[in-house]
Amino acid sequence: MIDARLLPLQAQLLAPVAGWLAARGVKADTLTLAGFTLGALAVPALAAGMTGLALLLILSNRIIDGLDGAVARIAGPTDRGAFLDIALDFVFYALVPLGFALLDPARNALAACALVVAFVGTGSSFLAFATIAAKTGRRATEYPTKGIYYLGGLTEGTETIAVFVAMCLFPSAFVPLAWGFAAACALTTLLRWLQGWRAFAVPPRQR
Repeated sequence: MIDARLLPLQAQLLAPVAGWLAARGVKADTLTLAGFTLGALAVPALAAGMTGLALLLILSNRIIDGLDGAVARIAGPTDRGAFLDIALDFVFYALVPLGFALLDPARNALAACALVVAFVGTGSSFLAFATIAAKTGRRATEYPTKGIYYLGGLTEGTETIAVFVAMCLFPSAFVPLAWGFAAACALTTLLRWLQGWRAFAVPPRQR
C-alpha cells in the first residue's frame, strides 16, 4: 500500500552503498542469493526461539533485497536478475511463518498455514496479472524500477515486513498477527482478482 512512496527514499539511501559495491565488482545476482540465504537462516533461528537473531536476518534480507536492485540499475538490469529477485522473495515470505510453526507447532501451525495460503493468493494474483500485463504491453508507472509489472495492493512488501518485525518482537502474539494479516492478504487477493477481471475484460485485438 505504501511501497510506491517508500521506494524513492529507499533508492536514495542505498545509492551510495550500491555504487561502492558496483565499483568493486559485486554482482546484483550475488547479492540476491546472499540475501536469500540470510533470510532462509531465519527459519532455524525461529525454530530455536532466537527471535532477535531471526529479526536481524529478516531485516538483512530486506536491506540486501534493496541493494541488489540498486546495483542492477548501475550495472544494467537483466531478466535473470528480475526472475531471481521475485522468485526468491516469494519463498522467503513463506519461510518466516514456517519458522514460527516450528517454534511452537501446537499453537502456531494452523495460523502459519493460513498465512502461507494467504501469501499464495497474493503472490499468484500478483504474478498472473504481471504475466498478462507483459503480453498486452502494460507498464506500472508507479513502480518504474521493477523488473516486471508490479501490482500494488493493501498488503505489499512494507506491510509484510512490518508484520514480521512485530512477530519477532512479540512472538507470543504470532497467532493473532498471523490471522489478522492473512485476512488482509485475502482481501488484497480479492481486490486483485477484481482488478484483473476488469483490466483484461476486453480482448487484445479490440483494445
